[in-house]
Amino acid sequence: MNRVSGNVRQHFTKLLIASAALAAFGMQAGHAATQQGWTTTRTKAFLPLVQPAASTAAAASLTSSAGLTQAASSLDLASGAAVHVTVGLKLRNEARLDQFIAKLQHGSGGGFLTPAQFAEQYGPTQAQADAVAAHLRASGFTNVQIAPNRLFVTADGTAGTVKQAFNTQLKQFTTAKGRRVFANAQDAQVPSSLGGVVDTVLGLQDVVVAHTYHHRFQPSEQQGEAAASLTRAVAAGTATGHNPVQFSSIYDAGSTPSAANTTVGIITYGSQTQTVKDLNTFASANHLAAVSSQVINTGGSGRTYNSGDLEWQLDSQSIVGAAGGAVQKVVFYNAPDDAQTDQALLDDISNAFNRAVSDNVAKVINVSLGWCESDADGSSIRAADNNIFKQAVAQGQTFSVSSGDEGAYECSTSRVSGVGGVPNTTHYSVSAPASSPYVIAVGGTTLYTSGSTWANETVWNEGLQAIGYYDNEGDYDSTKRLWATGGGYSTVEAAPSWQSSSVTGTSSGRALPDIAFDAASSTGAILYYNGSTTDGSGNPNQVGGTSLASPIFVGIWARLQSANGNALGFPAASLYQYFPSNASLLHDVTSGNNGSGSYKGFAAATGWDGSTGFGSIDISKLYSFIKSHSDFAR
Repeated sequence: MNRVSGNVRQHFTKLLIASAALAAFGMQAGHAATQQGWTTTRTKAFLPLVQPAASTAAAASLTSSAGLTQAASSLDLASGAAVHVTVGLKLRNEARLDQFIAKLQHGSGGGFLTPAQFAEQYGPTQAQADAVAAHLRASGFTNVQIAPNRLFVTADGTAGTVKQAFNTQLKQFTTAKGRRVFANAQDAQVPSSLGGVVDTVLGLQDVVVAHTYHHRFQPSEQQGEAAASLTRAVAAGTATGHNPVQFSSIYDAGSTPSAANTTVGIITYGSQTQTVKDLNTFASANHLAAVSSQVINTGGSGRTYNSGDLEWQLDSQSIVGAAGGAVQKVVFYNAPDDAQTDQALLDDISNAFNRAVSDNVAKVINVSLGWCESDADGSSIRAADNNIFKQAVAQGQTFSVSSGDEGAYECSTSRVSGVGGVPNTTHYSVSAPASSPYVIAVGGTTLYTSGSTWANETVWNEGLQAIGYYDNEGDYDSTKRLWATGGGYSTVEAAPSWQSSSVTGTSSGRALPDIAFDAASSTGAILYYNGSTTDGSGNPNQVGGTSLASPIFVGIWARLQSANGNALGFPAASLYQYFPSNASLLHDVTSGNNGSGSYKGFAAATGWDGSTGFGSIDISKLYSFIKSHSDFAR
């Protein structure tokens, strides 16, 4: 979502449920748990951050510290209220799939799978998917659709059909600003006959929404810690904005072929009409060949695609620029937007992920979106997404995900606006889906150049800034949040086998990011937006954030794919195998951190670190290295 006055993008809001309501929820949940014939799924009751009420006296409404109110007289979501659900099915032979993926990443897997092969060997059977669809129809759902890989069954229903199908009640809340939200009061359950088939039930809450990771350059905001950081490092080069086509030379593409033979995907939401127009303008203005593009709307019938967001111009133009000015095709896997927030619900993003994997057309897919990983875990989105990402790895596809713009404080939010990045002593947190071990997590740097040549990079950290105006109603939040690269250690994802103890240290969690590229708003991409590279005041449409860093990697990886006949697979294991002993392939970032004040988050260091991973890639050197190492990502 574009920032209103200063480009703060609104973070998701969290429910803080009062004790009186919690007691009512608990009694209902306990009753459901004792019923016979039901099996609990991974989708748990969505009751995060429970906080006792200040008073137990009855009241017309209860207000949380996050500015949410709960109408005591209308606790239940109306039985006829519309609800769209996505039922995630369990993989078959998952242990065998995990073994296949491990072998594939170390050059002994026997080749990538097609979607048909994956479905046959590891996907749910047609009979299993049909049984889930039949249960939904019998419960009153309509528009029941089975995804091609049978991992998802989607349907339209009501709060009443949800209760019938999943034995859970949906409760309704109202934000202080009038946004109505709902969440499931009990764990989602299915009949025992489906207990071995159904894994997750998505769409039972609309509290957590996806947010983008971009930050628009505002010269007046370069102050405090941000200005000091710029002053310290400016001697190593110039901090300035860049035409996206310059990233090829800055990161030393040399003679590396463009990505003309590789299709890329971008996960988006809302309207892409202006995005495509601006991509065409960008190509024409830079004397590039016309960019072939396709928009695939991934929602069901009756869904809306109205919102516009500068994010998608950032993604598409930066990918093409870093790709050497050409890709075979750009496919926008486009989720519907939520009418209240102009953002996307998490289950809709998951469906966009699944369409990209089911199509198996894009070799590399950009995701400049994220959310607090603990919310992804609690709502079971993490489990559903990991199943999709596993299929991508098995097929030789790579998802590239922005690591976040809140520094080490992804899950630390303002009590006023719900925006993240508010420093919280030493309680550090990371973003999903970047923390998944089946994606490449891309962090951010501040890039210094000499003309179009790389000079230096430091950890992207612009310091604390007031959140400011955070919605379209003119509401202001004076709370200060951090603008810095996300990174650290997951608390819900175990470290994958390819991350050694030298990386994870004493943590047992997945370490991120893996690599990093330009993300500072002061050194960001200058974009065509609404047909121009400047806004109405004549200021450049200059944008940073890890939403820039990930597309740069996507463009680079796409051109390396083209140079190798699209035969490369998911590269994570190879990055961790070869990068520590081949420093010349990288621009190691050794200055800065992603914390604030005396709480430093994770500091840059020689080799891998929790703010910029291994650093940025020298394209031509990695191109030559891959040519001489037949086991790299193969």
